Amino acid sequence: MSDDKLLNIGVCGVGTVGLAVIDIVNSQTAMLADRATCPVQLTHVGARREHVDHHYGDALVSRDVMDVARDPNVDVLVELIGGTTVAYDLIKLAIAEGKHVVTANKALIAEHGNELIALAETAGVQIRFEAAVAGGIPIIKVLRESLAANQITELAGIINGTGNFILTEMSTKGRAFDEVLAEAQALGYAEADPTFDIDGTDAAHKLVILSSLAFGIPLSIDAPVKQGINELTPADLEYAAALGYRVKHLGIARVSEAGVEMRVHPTLIPDNKQLASVDGVLNAVMVSGDAVGELVLVGPGAGGAATASSVCADVVDIARNMMGSGPALGVPATQLVAKPFIPAGDIASEWYVRLTAADRPGVMSDITHVLASHEISIESLVQKPPATGADEVPIILLTHLASESAMKVAMKEIMLLEEVHSEYALLRVEAFEH
Repeated sequence: MSDDKLLNIGVCGVGTVGLAVIDIVNSQTAMLADRATCPVQLTHVGARREHVDHHYGDALVSRDVMDVARDPNVDVLVELIGGTTVAYDLIKLAIAEGKHVVTANKALIAEHGNELIALAETAGVQIRFEAAVAGGIPIIKVLRESLAANQITELAGIINGTGNFILTEMSTKGRAFDEVLAEAQALGYAEADPTFDIDGTDAAHKLVILSSLAFGIPLSIDAPVKQGINELTPADLEYAAALGYRVKHLGIARVSEAGVEMRVHPTLIPDNKQLASVDGVLNAVMVSGDAVGELVLVGPGAGGAATASSVCADVVDIARNMMGSGPALGVPATQLVAKPFIPAGDIASEWYVRLTAADRPGVMSDITHVLASHEISIESLVQKPPATGADEVPIILLTHLASESAMKVAMKEIMLLEEVHSEYALLRVEAFEH
């Protein structure tokens, strides 16, 4: 530490989160000092361009963020610039300069975390990333420390607030996807380019981190299977509700003797499960441990203040334990053990199926015959009445457990039936019964 009685931090990136971190550090000095057991001071700010309305107190300001990493007066570098290029180089330099690192960068940790964490451990510095997953929810610390006595077998979470806001509006108000997405962008919940929120990439990055912590495996950015929410219709959400389910975009990870399954996709959840009731931009993570049972954490998954709360908690944690507060992923990087990943086609679930077929005798028999030929049994079946003047009807099925590969082969055959129309919906169902 640059001074035995002072912790100096440098903040790189002065967007919404960076400004919120600076505000907490500058406005809560006494509280942070008490909790960190030493004063925490903002010494250096890396801002790549000037912002006339941004105020950094007495901190030195540099346009080159690398200057913050090189500053001998900085003890902890806080990386909030995002991306996986400049941020990667910045953190590597900070580690080489002997600085502790706090970051909110889930993509960087998911993609380069194995390397960066190993470098930090070799250099004897800490790297912390509580804010990288689920904003203000302290899920990283819970997995790394609070559940250290548990064998964790499963976790599932609503870990993208944008997607949850969109599905909430669609399911509760019957609104169309494009309309709600436009509102999410106007409210600042979604980026101008919302692709990563919509296609599951953002949630997949977070699931990679959670899975590594939960199962003691290396970070594996290519492991998650992804399905987005852009093809969901209000009708499917309405049909699911009538059957006693809510549709949520979940990240799900499980470990078994066969290996690890890691997937992000829209999922039907029984409406009596706690995850089903988490609406709007809130996040939630459910963890199943052999000792604790089922644990659910709910809270704000994004936003400047909530995310800054987690960033500052990491800074305080480092201040309390300058010699190290334990491995970043729960065990040292050299002790992470790779496990095989189960292909998506082999992962069994119950399934929701929506078809449109001609309203004629024998159609249902043909459909159920195809499913039976692939050993897929039906749990329930609903055939809606045709609209006035129409000669086609929607058919909704819930199946018992079946692998994805079996379902897709069966659906391909069903689509070849003359009386069945080509459009259909196929979604996984998860009861989370233990």
